[in-house]
Amino acid sequence: MAHELNLDGLVGPTHFYGGLAVGNLASGRHAAKPSNPRAAALQGLAKMKRLMVLGLEQAVLPPLARPDLATLRRLGFAGRDADVIAAAAAQAPALLQACYSASSMWAANAATVSPSADTPDGRVHLTPANLISQFHRSLETADTAAMLQRIFHHPDHFCHHPALPAAVPFGDEGAANHSRLCSHYADPGVALFVHGDPREAHGPRPHRYPARQHWQASLAVARQHGLRPERVVLAQQHPDVIDQGVFHNDVIAVANRERLFCHEHAFVEPRRVHDALNQALQGQLQLIEVEQAVVSVEAAVNTYLFNSQLLSLPGGQALLLVPDECRRDAGVWAYLQSLKEEGGIDQLDVMDLRQSMDNGGGPACLRLRMVLTDTELHAMHQGVRLTERLYRQLVAWVERHYRDRLLPADLADPGLLHEVRSALEELSRILALEGVYAFQRG
Repeated sequence: MAHELNLDGLVGPTHFYGGLAVGNLASGRHAAKPSNPRAAALQGLAKMKRLMVLGLEQAVLPPLARPDLATLRRLGFAGRDADVIAAAAAQAPALLQACYSASSMWAANAATVSPSADTPDGRVHLTPANLISQFHRSLETADTAAMLQRIFHHPDHFCHHPALPAAVPFGDEGAANHSRLCSHYADPGVALFVHGDPREAHGPRPHRYPARQHWQASLAVARQHGLRPERVVLAQQHPDVIDQGVFHNDVIAVANRERLFCHEHAFVEPRRVHDALNQALQGQLQLIEVEQAVVSVEAAVNTYLFNSQLLSLPGGQALLLVPDECRRDAGVWAYLQSLKEEGGIDQLDVMDLRQSMDNGGGPACLRLRMVLTDTELHAMHQGVRLTERLYRQLVAWVERHYRDRLLPADLADPGLLHEVRSALEELSRILALEGVYAFQRG
């Protein structure tokens, strides 16, 4: 039997609003405003618990250690840890913010994952994203790869690939631009890779914001994982929506099992994409396409309607988990009610994720989806699989260690470094991942 595991990024203690992500409108709007790291982490944990209660497989991806002092030292800041922080704060505060970013919380960018049903050697294949389009995110790759290798450690079941070369044209943003469709999780699936750049030199391209996912990167990941070409569909995201703030495909489309829920302007050639998916699924594609006249791209970006989690419950019902911003938009909420009434989905859940939303990431940004068999679930590190006991431990841990207010200026405080390390030291023990952080290894 196979299951979909949602591996959610646990929001780190340095969650602040830096406005670091170019093209992410919510991130830019909230730059320099006070954040609440404690509330952010508790909101994320509440979402994880909701999925666990629904009977779905849920696990926790720990935050990376921040600040990234090794990068600051590579950039010329020297001395004791406190000296490095003080010098960076005085001379290059933007670099300090990048090295303090808690953006690894958005686990959809951690990697691209292909399940064993789709790969030639019958193992789960993982490629960490290089995230070269944004400096602060590019700092995550090596540590994320090491974290995933620690969690999915059994070589008989998991195959870890290196990240793609950190240069254009191989910009790779992970599962935020990849979906898998199938009849049942255990069946061979169809991989939908969405890229932002054109395949032809004179093809359509965004002008205001950069395309983060490159088609050469998507092809390379598919080759690394040994996916069969006839079960891979490549699609170009429409450049006009990128310029309206749709920085990843998961802001304009989401898929699960046979369902594809998307905006009519999601792709450059929507009919070709839909037909290719339907053919690969042997006519089983269930398309839910939302027209611009019903929900505009602007409304979709503001509410993250498509950055929802489309889930298949154990009984087979389709659940759409949306952020509370969807309920607060009258037009979007009316559409969702009609979608449920017409049978497009069976159940609608709403979660408060305001802290993540204000920093530019919704429900789907916070999780990396993986299809795993029973054997593979038991072969992964068990300490990160969410249980009621672990949930209570993590809530208590957050309440002990997290600040309830953080501003970019607070990053200059050397005491924050000690707070973070103390928190992560305890977290590694809670999750039975002792020694996972570089600072623990001296």
